[in-house]
Amino acid sequence: MTQQAIIPEGKPEGTFSWISLAFFATIHVLALLAPWFFSWSALGVMIFLHWLLGSIGICLTYHRLLTHRSFQVPQWLEYILATIGALALEGGPIFWVSAHRLHHSHTEDKDKDPYSASRGFWWSHMLWLFYHREPFFNYESYKKYAADLERYAYYRWLNRNFLLLQIPLGLLLYALGGWSFVIYGMFLRTVLLWHSTWLINSATHLRGYRNFSVDDGSRNLWWAAILTYGEGWHNNHHAHPRVAKAGQRWWEIDMTWWAIQILRILGLTKKIVMEPTRTVAKI
Repeated sequence: MTQQAIIPEGKPEGTFSWISLAFFATIHVLALLAPWFFSWSALGVMIFLHWLLGSIGICLTYHRLLTHRSFQVPQWLEYILATIGALALEGGPIFWVSAHRLHHSHTEDKDKDPYSASRGFWWSHMLWLFYHREPFFNYESYKKYAADLERYAYYRWLNRNFLLLQIPLGLLLYALGGWSFVIYGMFLRTVLLWHSTWLINSATHLRGYRNFSVDDGSRNLWWAAILTYGEGWHNNHHAHPRVAKAGQRWWEIDMTWWAIQILRILGLTKKIVMEPTRTVAKI
């Protein structure tokens, strides 16, 4: 990978958001309080919520269910799962799905991919969140890319009010374990989950191996797959975006796929996409 792909060129387009900078900085600073509030139970809460909100909320629901429609669940269950995704503090479902669909439609295009890896590691990892560009951050502009979600009143509400969901979560954690649970279950968990998710936008377009020949720089990165419950098998995913299982080889562990299988055993999923929707040459 060339140096040009790692360091962004020129001044980024868009309006720099000081509010976004203050928000992300505040969460990171609060997460740094973790050593002074350590307890084993708080660590356990953080690990559980990282899995629940990350694997189930983001990977299974926002990504494989809502974005790619890799499988179907009853509408009531879809709403519950989407609410879990919103609790992850990665944006509302319409915003998240729209950005990811644009990423797949225009992968690594500097102007059309919201977190294009061709702009450099730090841009795709997190800087794109600070420079608000009209097509990706204005609701009236991006909602058309998730029109299937936007027609539901609940998803519109969730997209506007996902931040409010942190209030009952914080109160519950405080009631269960005081500030220790709040620091670990909200702030440290949020920071770790953010950077885990962002690694899929950044690191897996720079490092790793390829099972399939595709027209972009997506790679399979084993340690990113572990941190993201299977999402790090990114070359597999870009080759076959609608396939519900990201890990294709026997040793490519995909914990989110295990959760989908449990839902299938319980009779809560149907129309799971197992076969590629297009042919991509292996390499």
